[in-house]
Amino acid sequence: MNCSVAIQYLPMNAGSDDEVCRIVDEVIAEIDASGLDYYVGPFETTVEGSLDACMALVKRCIERGAQAGCAERAS
Repeated sequence: MNCSVAIQYLPMNAGSDDEVCRIVDEVIAEIDASGLDYYVGPFETTVEGSLDACMALVKRCIERGAQAGCAERAS
């Protein structure tokens, strides 16, 4: 089953704008490394692929942001 998802990663407690951009760039690098088709827009990145691949990518994006220093954690 194919799907498309829009990912918007907003590190709310990152501090400076430069830090926000650095963390978002890390998340976009994770998306790029996935091999899935994607488009980076001004507010979100749209990804197309199988449902399983897209959902696994969403999880990896959250983990990558946390590794990059995002203080917010998903509940």
